[in-house]
Amino acid sequence: MRRRTLVGLAPALWIGTPASMLALAQGYPNRPIRYIVPVVAGGGSDLVGRTVTERWSRLLGQPIVVDNQGGGGGVIACQNTAKAPPDGYTLMQGYVATHGTSPATRKLPYDPIADFTPIGMIGATPNVLVVNPSVPANTLQEFVAYVRKNPGKLNYGSAGPGSLTHLTMELFKQQIDGFLVHIPYRGIAPAFTDLIGGQTQAMFPGLAAALPHIRAGRVRPLAVTGTVRHPLVKELPTLIEAGFPGFDAQQWYGIVGPAGIAAPIVKQLNTTLAEVLRAPDMREKLSVEAIEPMPQTPEQFSQYMRADIARWSAIARERNIHLDN
Repeated sequence: MRRRTLVGLAPALWIGTPASMLALAQGYPNRPIRYIVPVVAGGGSDLVGRTVTERWSRLLGQPIVVDNQGGGGGVIACQNTAKAPPDGYTLMQGYVATHGTSPATRKLPYDPIADFTPIGMIGATPNVLVVNPSVPANTLQEFVAYVRKNPGKLNYGSAGPGSLTHLTMELFKQQIDGFLVHIPYRGIAPAFTDLIGGQTQAMFPGLAAALPHIRAGRVRPLAVTGTVRHPLVKELPTLIEAGFPGFDAQQWYGIVGPAGIAAPIVKQLNTTLAEVLRAPDMREKLSVEAIEPMPQTPEQFSQYMRADIARWSAIARERNIHLDN
């Protein structure tokens, strides 16, 4: 399913910052840029793309055409991006599924590293460990103790096999040496329905999806992933500070293009993207999806993707999670 939208056509005489003027002076871009979002229009990922490209198009002085290409868990969008000319006029919003969990759990018709040029990170939102209020645990430490005392008696839900919600809980189980039964659902909404109803007892959803249920008292939050506490739930400790080293897994979004984009174009795109993300109001705009902006250089973003794939590949091997079987 595809949908195209013209975003932010800037006035020809728009006056911007030095970074944006540099991009214009070098002659790129001189026509519209296609921005592929690997999901159908209307969801959180789509909102992220439209929020960023609306501002980015002004800095670049060209319209950005948002092209929604849902289907295949992002495979269709990734293939189309990888096959596009590496001229900087086709970009894609990669995220944790296309360049993290999917490469770790299934065979794909694209190489998540070799077939793409990293442009930069947009930002990330943590996953949050939540439990049904009937679970006798008010802290992460109490929950760990309860799981260890009751191996196999608790169920946890996920948005589906191989999803971030699935792999994050498997990482947690590995680190605590505990056992909960996995109950996969077709999406996060039905998983929440059964968690709230008590059919499952725990889950590791993204913070944006969990917040309404946390605020309504339907689930009890215990901790978040990431390296620092999230401003929307400052009272919740990170798993790292609670004694789980390296537990910084998050739902992240970034921008890639086909392999082989010229370094000067990559630099222009990265510099202007960082300018967008550092705007004072961008954090507020992205907070709708609980996303914290994370500007990175192309090199840093490349290393981030490689590390994420390595993390989830290790968990998939250790827990025997192979979706091609």
